[in-house]
Amino acid sequence: MRPGGPPVSPRTVYRHVAHTIRHTPEGGITYEAFCVTADCGAESGPHSKQEAAQDWALRHTGRTGHDLFRRVFTDHAKVTRGEQRPTATAPVPRP
Repeated sequence: MRPGGPPVSPRTVYRHVAHTIRHTPEGGITYEAFCVTADCGAESGPHSKQEAAQDWALRHTGRTGHDLFRRVFTDHAKVTRGEQRPTATAPVPRP
């Protein structure tokens, strides 16, 4: 019992709820290209169109002869909580 308060119950209840994660269109996708040739470090910067990052890499190769790139595609995702399963303490809804 806590001083000046109600007794504390040592019981803990955990509920496992499924979640899903999916791409969310309102966040868009960002495309980037990075030159990985030793001592270069050039990068396209973020673009909303894949072709823009690819065109940058092609131009960079034409100017420098560097031909190895790391491409990064970043999207935004939303986590959605699934339906909760009825528990022993919660009645099952009936139609």
